[in-house]
Amino acid sequence: MTNTNRDILRLAIPSILANITIPLVGIVDTAIVGHLSDASAIGGIAIGTMLFDLLYWNFGFLRVGTSGLTAQAYGGRLRDECQKILIRSVTIAIVAAIAIWIVQWLFVTAVLAVVPCSEEVACVAREYFFIRIWAAPATLLLFTFKGWFIGMQDTKSPMAVDILVNVVNMVASYYLAVHTSAGVAGVAWGTLIAQYSGLVLALAILWVRYADVAVFRNGSRWKEALRGSELKRMMSLNGNLFIRSLCFMIVYVGYTSIASTYGDTELAVSSILMKLFMFFSFFVDGFAYAGEALVGKAFGMYKGAKGNDQEDKVQGIVLTLFNWALGVGVVFTAIYAMWGNESIALLTSDVEVLMASDKYIGWLIAMPVISTLAFMWDGVFIGATAGVQIRNSMIWAAVGFVAGYLATYRYVGPQALYIGYFAHLIARAVYLTIVWGKVRRER
Repeated sequence: MTNTNRDILRLAIPSILANITIPLVGIVDTAIVGHLSDASAIGGIAIGTMLFDLLYWNFGFLRVGTSGLTAQAYGGRLRDECQKILIRSVTIAIVAAIAIWIVQWLFVTAVLAVVPCSEEVACVAREYFFIRIWAAPATLLLFTFKGWFIGMQDTKSPMAVDILVNVVNMVASYYLAVHTSAGVAGVAWGTLIAQYSGLVLALAILWVRYADVAVFRNGSRWKEALRGSELKRMMSLNGNLFIRSLCFMIVYVGYTSIASTYGDTELAVSSILMKLFMFFSFFVDGFAYAGEALVGKAFGMYKGAKGNDQEDKVQGIVLTLFNWALGVGVVFTAIYAMWGNESIALLTSDVEVLMASDKYIGWLIAMPVISTLAFMWDGVFIGATAGVQIRNSMIWAAVGFVAGYLATYRYVGPQALYIGYFAHLIARAVYLTIVWGKVRRER
């Protein structure tokens, strides 16, 4: 096995192990609600989750931007800059969490006023939101710490944090929902408890493992980190990533919102299918995280190199990453082809929902291979800190989603929702494939 393959697996495997628990949380949450209540409760959790997607996707740059910048600083052996990047990102996360707390009531009221859903679904969504919102500081800080750990070529630390968060989430949500009077609200309380548990562990890892870099007690270091050209570079990158997040919202929030217009049963089906879509993506994301770390490190290490040395090194890493990711996609296509219906049945016992899902199995089978390119390119471009191209790819993706749905919904009904979703994946992959050569040369 080559050194590149070893490095990829060293970084990808811990991320995959951690990521496996992430969709399991959503699956367990959906299964708990699905077996305790009806389609309205499943839809309410889906809308409640969408509300947090609206908030937290906007701050995805706390992980994405931190990862790419840190990886390049690490590759250039700039330990002092690694610390400053962490300080900047932590500061932004804390300020953002306070802002979210301030606008929480206005936010949920405004969104539910424009999202079409039944009053039963909206009631569950509000209850879920107003409990889970108090985990905002922990959630945003965990974005930052995860990105920083990955940039430091360390995926074992975020693996430990993710596993703790997700195991606590599953256990606490199940206990509170099933064995107490909290009911469906127990799912939100479980998430709240889990997020703060993960934050405590992340801070402990920083204190013990990175004491030489992650020192926050020096006030002058904070002041130094929050000024200068590198802060401007981070803000510029974050601005592009923020626009990217808004485009993600158009796709993923649009997916849930459009599904809700077809009734509670279609909303429940779309929620379950998305859980299964994401179950695959978290495997590929393990390799995408490895791409962020290794591509960023390579650009930092070979910055200013003469000739084609940097380009050849980076291209070799990228090709090897795609070989692994495509292999995973083929495996999951086979799994969903053989056990697609059985996978859906694990998440709900509602006969109406199960019957309605039959006509969408083809989309579930096609998803892994089609989406691999889009997910893998994201990791590569994040490592390259190519903010403009990442932003543009999602603008085209959002256009593809909207155009795909509007062009077909009159003819195929709810199937148009999945046509739009796949159109957004294809648009991302095609655009990033076209511009990669230029980005690689310019870096």
